[in-house]
Amino acid sequence: MSEPAELHPEHNILIRKLRSISPLADDEMHCIATLPFLTKSLPADQDIVREGDRPSECCLVVEGFACRYKLTDEGKRQIFSFHMPGDIPDLQSLHLKVMDHSLMTMKPSKLAFIPHESLNRVLDRCPRVAKVLWRDTLIDAAVFREWMIGIGRRSAETRIAHVLCEVLVRMRAVGLADGHACEWPITQAEIGDALGLSTVHVNRSLQELRSKNLITLRGSVLSVQDWEGLKEVGEFDPTYLHLDGDAERAA
Repeated sequence: MSEPAELHPEHNILIRKLRSISPLADDEMHCIATLPFLTKSLPADQDIVREGDRPSECCLVVEGFACRYKLTDEGKRQIFSFHMPGDIPDLQSLHLKVMDHSLMTMKPSKLAFIPHESLNRVLDRCPRVAKVLWRDTLIDAAVFREWMIGIGRRSAETRIAHVLCEVLVRMRAVGLADGHACEWPITQAEIGDALGLSTVHVNRSLQELRSKNLITLRGSVLSVQDWEGLKEVGEFDPTYLHLDGDAERAA
């Protein structure tokens, strides 16, 4: 099923993401096409919304990467999730009025902001779209559970291999990967902040994965030489991503 021809690029990006997790009928895509967007470009390492804010809009990642994070009283950062084009990482602000964490860009990014009022009108008018966004938040929670078991029970090398697999599969599901290669703008420090590891430990583990001829990282591009081997090291099973149709088969 193809997207309606009159959609703007931002609508297409959102539809592509939602269709990776659930089918959408033509009338549902047309409903999404009524959403208004205010597009902004932000530099890397720029807060999009901060803990304690009371936002009146949600943000769609159009280009670039973003992450959710929180700081301890000592200023140490814990990253909770990575977000790529098609994601709405602050969708919970529709119902949780005060942000309990912050959201920031990880590289120069283009973002489309959707007023809560407009999004709620579309969801009231099209319950099926509301259900797909609800499914997206449930998958988001499933990703949190996988990250939690990784931080609590997996070795450093396994944690890193797992997140490499996850990002590649998610990028591939929305058409942003070339086979087993994709953009990788995530620094070693950011991997450490996400997985509870020191930068030295991250560097050592990445070297191990390279020495086993599982991956290469050149510039900001991740290439997987041995997909089955990387999945085995990372104990990676994509079931928790709950992909739909072609996206599931590509995993």
